[in-house]
Amino acid sequence: MRRSFVSLMTAMTFLVIAVTGVLAFVRPFSMTIVGLHALMGFVFIGVVGFHLANNLRPLKRYLRSKWMWINLAVTAALTTAIALQPQPVKALLGLSGNLGPALDRFELHDEGLTYQYTPAPHYKLTLSVRMGDAFDPADPPEFAIWIENSSFYHIKTLHRPEAADNEASLPYWSFKVKEYEKAKLAAAAGVDVDAISGATKNSSFDPADYMLPVDPEEPMPYRILVEINQPGDASEAVDDQPSLIYSVEVDNSDPHAFQLLDLIGYPQLEEDEQPPQWAIYYVDQRFDSALELIDSALLTIDRDKPAD
Repeated sequence: MRRSFVSLMTAMTFLVIAVTGVLAFVRPFSMTIVGLHALMGFVFIGVVGFHLANNLRPLKRYLRSKWMWINLAVTAALTTAIALQPQPVKALLGLSGNLGPALDRFELHDEGLTYQYTPAPHYKLTLSVRMGDAFDPADPPEFAIWIENSSFYHIKTLHRPEAADNEASLPYWSFKVKEYEKAKLAAAAGVDVDAISGATKNSSFDPADYMLPVDPEEPMPYRILVEINQPGDASEAVDDQPSLIYSVEVDNSDPHAFQLLDLIGYPQLEEDEQPPQWAIYYVDQRFDSALELIDSALLTIDRDKPAD
């Protein structure tokens, strides 16, 4: 293919990719921009192939130079750093205005943590957790945030812990997720399961049915829960205090812009049940510093009128 055509085509497709890449970073998620960026990337790969074919001789010379290894090392280091996302990279990504199709964002900062979830432009949820005296930002506790329906079924995990052993550190959330996965499989197989598969309210797997009900006259209440645990946190009574669970119920038929999460207890495995179940018990005298991980947890919901 003619060298001039290929060179100009390479430059122009690169220009489109560069502009859409910047727009995808700084602007809210747009399928048009992301689609243009991705598909033009495939075109760019094709013309780069022709560009390389037209420049094989100098390219071979470059590959034999010391710059080949320097470039390879720099590229590998940058790729590894960005893929692993250490805190500086996360902070940089946090500057992006593109919240992605899930439209959620989590931030751990000096005063605690903030989680934002925007299932629709007219419904914006922000959970602000202010850290207590026992919260160490250098060694933050494990925690999970999730949604349940009023039948206490897990619907969606909003934030999951990074630790591999979630079952040990956050047993209640882990139990709920497993029950949810089993219920989904049973529902997909056409097997009746408690609460989820029945044709009653609060029986959907889709969080939008609770936050953005199709019929506003029949809203479906839901709960937001936080389970938090500092592994190895001893008290005077026990070597490792169990996790604690905070919760708030949201009822869109009785909307509130601000709601505080309440401490509802700690999880306890009831082995007498068959199969064993995790239940929530009131906090007792075994807890001390665990009660100071969270100072307060505020849920803010901005509800605007949906666009027609």
